[in-house]
Amino acid sequence: MTLNDGLILLGFVALSGLVATSGILFKPGPWYAGLRKPGWTPPNRAFPIVWSILYLLIAISGWLVWRAAGWVAGPFALFGVQMLLNFLWSWLFFGLRKPLWALVDIGLLALAVAATALAFAPFSATAAWLLVPYLAWVCVAFGLNLSVWRLNRDRGVFA
Repeated sequence: MTLNDGLILLGFVALSGLVATSGILFKPGPWYAGLRKPGWTPPNRAFPIVWSILYLLIAISGWLVWRAAGWVAGPFALFGVQMLLNFLWSWLFFGLRKPLWALVDIGLLALAVAATALAFAPFSATAAWLLVPYLAWVCVAFGLNLSVWRLNRDRGVFA
């Protein structure tokens, strides 16, 4: 690996870290603790562990495509969209306390991650496959978001 390769990899890791700050800025807190949740809700300690691994996989995935093809506009536009949607979810759900808006966001996020994986595949099969755990976790998160919204929509603040 060249110095330039390493710097670009660090850039992808930094971008993932920037997106991860959404979860630091907009924490679950007492509001989330007081919501009704389905019995299959993962324990709170699982989220930072899983997301840390996923953000690393996302960074490596983007870097692999960059190494294979450079800055290809279409795939990296999708990559940027999914990163933005990822960042927005915590703000919508925990910051604004709008689970329905967050549900729309995470549905779009799942589609954007799938589209990114498909766009990455011609350049690097490994990069595409590295996004599969992310897509799976986002689908679980979609189900959890939907369940929380449904279980709590009678509280009147869940537009």
